Amino acid sequence: MVKIRFPATIWQHRELIWRLGEREIQGRYRGSILGLSWSFVQPLTMLAVYTLVFSQVFKARWGTGEDLGPLAFAVNLFAGLIVFNLFSECMNRAPGLVLANPNYVKKVVFPLEVLAPVAAATAGFHALTSLLVLVIFEIAAYGRIPLSFLWLPVVWTPFLLGTLAITWALSALGVFIRDIGQLVGVVVSMLMFLSPIFFPMTAMPARWLPILQLNPLAHVIEETRAVTVLGHAPSMMYILLGFAVSIAACEICYRAFQKAKPAFADVI
Repeated sequence: MVKIRFPATIWQHRELIWRLGEREIQGRYRGSILGLSWSFVQPLTMLAVYTLVFSQVFKARWGTGEDLGPLAFAVNLFAGLIVFNLFSECMNRAPGLVLANPNYVKKVVFPLEVLAPVAAATAGFHALTSLLVLVIFEIAAYGRIPLSFLWLPVVWTPFLLGTLAITWALSALGVFIRDIGQLVGVVVSMLMFLSPIFFPMTAMPARWLPILQLNPLAHVIEETRAVTVLGHAPSMMYILLGFAVSIAACEICYRAFQKAKPAFADVI
C-alpha cells in the first residue's frame, strides 16, 4: 500500500506555514491607508464592474433570478468569481514561488515544499473575506442564507487539494522552464471565460457542454454556487471523485517536487 506523505509534511510545518502566510498577508497591505480593508474593496470593485457590464449593458439575467435583477446576478457571479480568484492567484504565483526565494534555496536549510501551502493559504484568506461579502449580498438579494452553506468546506477541500497539487507542480517546473509563467497567465485568462462564472452551465449549448465539463474548475464553481446560493446539497459523485483524484494528484505532485528540489540550487 502506498503511503501518503504530503499531509504529514504540512502538519509538521503547520506553524511555519501559518507564520509565513501571516507575514505575507500583512506585508501585502502594510503602509496602505485602508490596510486589510483592501481585501474587501478589490473584489467588490471587480464585482461592481462585471455586474454593470453583464447585467446592464448586455442585459444578462440568471435563470429564476431575473425578477431580482442585477443583485441576483451579482450573487451568482460573485460565487463563481471567488472560486476562480482563489485558483488564479495560486496559479499565477506558482511558477515563480521558488525563483522568488533564492536565499531559501542556496543559503539556508529550508523546507521549500511549504511555499505552495503558504500560497494556497494566502489565497484562501482572500477567498474567506470574499465569502463574507457574498453573505451580505445574499441577505440583501434573498433575505436569507441557505443552510446548505455548511457544505462549503466539503465542496472546497478537493478544490484546495487540487490547487495545491498544481501549485507544487508549476513551482518546480518554473525553476527549469521560465516560459511556464507566461503560459500559465494565458491559460488562466482563457479559463476565466471557459468556466461558468458569468453564466450557468445550463446556458451552454448542448453540443459544447461536454467540452465545458472537461474543465474541473467548472464543476467546483457549479457545486459552490449550488450550496451557497441555490440551497442544494453537493453532488456525492463530485465529492467522492474529487477527494480521490485530488489526494492522488497532491501526493504525485508533492513527490515530484521533492525529487526535483535537489536540482534547484544548480539552476537558480
